[in-house]
Amino acid sequence: MKELNFQDFPLQTFDKLRYSDTDRQGHVNNAVFSTFLETGRVEFLYDSKAFDLSGQFSYVIASLQLNFRREITWPGRVDIGTGLMKVGNSSVRIYQRLFQNGQCAAEAETVIVQVENATGKSAPLTEAARAAMMQWLLDGFPNQDL
Repeated sequence: MKELNFQDFPLQTFDKLRYSDTDRQGHVNNAVFSTFLETGRVEFLYDSKAFDLSGQFSYVIASLQLNFRREITWPGRVDIGTGLMKVGNSSVRIYQRLFQNGQCAAEAETVIVQVENATGKSAPLTEAARAAMMQWLLDGFPNQDL
């Protein structure tokens, strides 16, 4: 896979690092990395027209693979790049990277699934939703059903 920089991501956001994010070694605790990834996903989920936020559906994480590449240190900020790898029938594969001072600190792949609240079962995305999501597809990832 191509080495992606922060500018390569269609969705970009950041989090300010808090002193409470650090551990005894003085770097940001590894558990906080998942919170940073959540910030990027939430910006995507709640700022898009692709997801039905009427209350009929929920979006749940089916898989999260997180790879640490370097430490993040306080003070400062972490930049969060988010893009899509694949749009499936009822799921979306998200690719994210966390950066500090331009250096990649972690990368993650997350699969989220649309679930119908009434049944608790996965529900297909509409064709309109799938089409809307294509704008966030990362270059170099041919869209394939999950």
